[in-house]
Amino acid sequence: MAVYTLGIWTVRPGHEEEFVEAWRSFAAATAVDHPGASATLLRDRDAPNRFISSGPWESLEQIAAWRASATFADGLARIRGTLEGFEAHTLDEAASVG
Repeated sequence: MAVYTLGIWTVRPGHEEEFVEAWRSFAAATAVDHPGASATLLRDRDAPNRFISSGPWESLEQIAAWRASATFADGLARIRGTLEGFEAHTLDEAASVG
């Protein structure tokens, strides 16, 4: 069963588009390192400077390798200047429909 990563990103007001571009670049670099990896970035309609990212992984080991990689460090470094806050979570599927 897949393991999921979830990020809650609070972006400094006025830096939302810069954040989205940096996140897209980070996700694209991750996909090069981990073929088949996918991720989705969602924007909160009620708090437009809050974004949620999520993606499935094959294993905890794959997540650990990604988080220890230069791609992860470089991607996060590029994004950090746009942020007020960031929370990273690792989740197991509890239920699925459809």
